[in-house]
Amino acid sequence: MKTTIVTDSTAYLPADKIKELDIHVVPLTVTIDGQAYEEEIDITSEQFYDKVRGDGPLPKTSQPPVGRFAQLFESFVGEYDAAISIHLSSGISGTYAGATQAGEMVKGIGVYTFDSELSCYMQGFYVLRAAEMAKEGASPETIMAELNEMKKTMRAYFMVDDLSHLQRGGRLSGAQAIIGGLLQVKPILHFENKVIVPFEKIRTRKKAMKRISDMLTEDAAKMPLEAAIIHANQPEEAEAWKNELSAQLPNVQFTISHFGPVIGTHLGEGSMGLGWVQTKA
Repeated sequence: MKTTIVTDSTAYLPADKIKELDIHVVPLTVTIDGQAYEEEIDITSEQFYDKVRGDGPLPKTSQPPVGRFAQLFESFVGEYDAAISIHLSSGISGTYAGATQAGEMVKGIGVYTFDSELSCYMQGFYVLRAAEMAKEGASPETIMAELNEMKKTMRAYFMVDDLSHLQRGGRLSGAQAIIGGLLQVKPILHFENKVIVPFEKIRTRKKAMKRISDMLTEDAAKMPLEAAIIHANQPEEAEAWKNELSAQLPNVQFTISHFGPVIGTHLGEGSMGLGWVQTKA
């Protein structure tokens, strides 16, 4: 049985991996000053952060049209028996619902949709695992079972420089943002029940990053892990954090990724994240 893998652009996967594993990526759109850009296609992350720096209006983000998914799924008919479509959390975007709706419209191929319940490279971990298994000839049911198994050890934490982006974009409650601003804290955030909520309030950026590192260290003592450091236009800081963690945790496989335009709209420049999952047995 031949299975193909679909995801959306918020997984922020490297181009070489997309090509090597034949992953199909459907882009989300960011609109800046009335101009719409498909992220990772029409605009790079660096260009995005350059454009939105300052006090201008928050860009708007939008999910792919249902028809875009339907068209892609229809193009698979005859070549593939099944498609697994893996997307950012349904709690912050309608992308997963759109893919599910499109899958129900298309005949001649089995479409399986998976809600990652988070985003960025942690979503990418699911995509890469699925694509590797599909390449090995695993059935869609086997792949979906593995993705659900991965959820048990998937962790993702991030911190933002300025909570106002999340508050203005409606991804964090106004009350939580005001409290954070008054205390000048750098709260650690995470996904809970598919939405972004505070995990812990920490006083400084340095202490927040250390707290996240400590949680990774705790899990690394129990199981082999693959981890991703994710940055919003902070490549040097991400590289330094990777070098520091790699020296401390030689048994963890590290990747550096980024918060692209769509997720960067809601988190803001300077945000940092760290996520991990148990490696495949």
